Amino acid sequence: MRSLLYALSIAAVVGLAFWAYGEGYETRQTEREVARLEREIGTRHQELSMLRAEWAYLNRPDRLHELAEMNFESLGLIPLAPDHFALADQVGYPPPAAEIVAVEPAAPLDEAVGDIVIMTHRFGADAEPRLIAPPTLADDGEQLP
Repeated sequence: MRSLLYALSIAAVVGLAFWAYGEGYETRQTEREVARLEREIGTRHQELSMLRAEWAYLNRPDRLHELAEMNFESLGLIPLAPDHFALADQVGYPPPAAEIVAVEPAAPLDEAVGDIVIMTHRFGADAEPRLIAPPTLADDGEQLP
């Protein structure tokens, strides 16, 4: 009986040694992967910093002003003046295109519908009445869609 217990103990120790070796190998592989990702993140941060600096350099107001003056005729620009600004209400937008929708006359509702309200909305033409249910609340008081 003792020899069986010793044999099982030795087998368990050998099995645990193989498991620990495998876990150590996987841990080292994961550490190498993390180090590689950290290097890549650092590289990306440096590239991003460089791109931001380049963007700031290219968008300097004096450089953009010089480019606008050089390409004034080819771009068809006009000089900017304070009276070129207006409120949105002052802009003459074109009227929206009219949509032609054929609508059949709605049949009147003869039955009682309880708490449901019948409403007619007008958007440039007669629209058929729609049934609109009152908002309902969930058990926790939140309004359901």
